[in-house]
Amino acid sequence: MKQLATDAVQYPSLAMLGVEPFRAAMEFAWHTFTKSDGAKPGDGHPVVIFPGLGADGTSVATLRAHCRSLGYDAFDWGQGLNTGPQGDLDVWLQGLKSKLVNRLAGHTQPATLIGWSLGGIYAREIGKLMAPHVRQVITIATPFNAGADHNNVDWLLRLLGGSSPAMDPALSRRLRTPPPLRTTSIYSRSDGVVAWQTCRHDKRSSLVHEIEVDGSHIGMGWNRDVLAAVADRLHQPPGAWRRYVRAP
Repeated sequence: MKQLATDAVQYPSLAMLGVEPFRAAMEFAWHTFTKSDGAKPGDGHPVVIFPGLGADGTSVATLRAHCRSLGYDAFDWGQGLNTGPQGDLDVWLQGLKSKLVNRLAGHTQPATLIGWSLGGIYAREIGKLMAPHVRQVITIATPFNAGADHNNVDWLLRLLGGSSPAMDPALSRRLRTPPPLRTTSIYSRSDGVVAWQTCRHDKRSSLVHEIEVDGSHIGMGWNRDVLAAVADRLHQPPGAWRRYVRAP
């Protein structure tokens, strides 16, 4: 898969980063005090939500409640605070996979995996390991197509690529490669933390889909456009996947 050209990636401005908390608060207020758009009821399949770096299940409470209100059995990853992978990445992912397999043991339908920011990296990699048991993967503001210095906080590079000035090419290729199943990336050009270009796939296929919204990085979990897009993706039947069409 062709790597995203470095000159095509623009850093989020420090000014945009600085107003992230304010924008997120405004998005939360908008979500809280306005009526949600109607969405079709779900089929009850399990939905696992992975929080971002430095966050836990509380941060995805709104998203989890949204999925449950639609009729899905939604729960967070159950590992508490997301401090990043510990030790060898593959060993850590295998351990996370085993824990999720146990949590999903009582479900007969394949699960949807949703990951926010760094949590989206987990969702994609776990999706590769559990493909037959996963219905789809949805990432939110996840820079899976990032190289060195493509975001303002460089957590992805530090946590997954070590402290070297450039991400290991093999790891970079791995993260850019989508799971062998339906995968949707939701991103915002006004993201103040990650470069929006790194949330897009280089290669188009019938299995990958991208949805652009307007929102802050911190407020993605309760952004109304994000919630609408997630509802649409969750409602897609396993055998037929339609492109997302934003409601007027």
